[in-house]
Amino acid sequence: MISKESLENILGERITGFSSMGGGCIADTQKIDTDGGLSYIVKQGGASDMFIKEAAGLKELAKPAVIRVPKVVAFDNDYLVIEYIDSKGRMPNFFEKFGEQFALLHKYKGERFGFDDDNYLGHTPQPNIPRGEEAFSWLQFYKNKRLIYQYELANQNGYVDKKFSSLFNNLIDQLPQILSGSEEEPSLLHGDLWGGNYMTGERGEPVIIDPAVYYGHREADLAMTKLFGGFTAEFYNSYNKTYPLKDGYEYREGIYLLYHVLNHLNLFGRGYYSQAISLMQRYS
Repeated sequence: MISKESLENILGERITGFSSMGGGCIADTQKIDTDGGLSYIVKQGGASDMFIKEAAGLKELAKPAVIRVPKVVAFDNDYLVIEYIDSKGRMPNFFEKFGEQFALLHKYKGERFGFDDDNYLGHTPQPNIPRGEEAFSWLQFYKNKRLIYQYELANQNGYVDKKFSSLFNNLIDQLPQILSGSEEEPSLLHGDLWGGNYMTGERGEPVIIDPAVYYGHREADLAMTKLFGGFTAEFYNSYNKTYPLKDGYEYREGIYLLYHVLNHLNLFGRGYYSQAISLMQRYS
């Protein structure tokens, strides 16, 4: 844990107050106020390198300069300091703006799939460094680094039975046909965009937080927005107007939802087993 004195040295200001932002399952989050009239968010208590990886993700999302992301102030293994954003009510046409900006984010392309370093999806390590053809084949990257990785974790955790195994192996066999025709260049992805990972800024504008960044297929990012809701038809219509999706994306959506459902199975337990089975049965 970083001390008050160390934080003051980093910020170059005297801290006048701390206030809790509510306990999370991953890190302790506090707002700090300074004598210079500025406020910051400090996160502490995460995994050994979690804050370093989060800082890298926030900086990557800021590169296209198309959607607001909290500015990174300082970070180390033990802490992350970012700007405090005073959230206000949503601006008019919030979701239309959000959909447009999210589409523009996805127009920011990388040279290969994955990312320079592994990071986290929740508490789960997320492998991003591609090997061989994974760098240039979304099929291989997604199969190995996303689906098979989570399946192996589920097997280790005791969630894989005969039915689960049969459905998963059948899906892996069909994956080339399922994804055929959807190929695109690697897009910059938030990686974990659900209703709890966006907020509004001081002007009511969209702000995205808590990323699990990598370069991948944008349909994977959009699928995650469907898992728990929190996005309107205006969001999707605006997105598709700005950066139209290829035919068949609704059919492929379950493939991308599966990654996150498997992750929730591994994080939170058997309550997600039936949902994983149901998603795999779509392609059986």
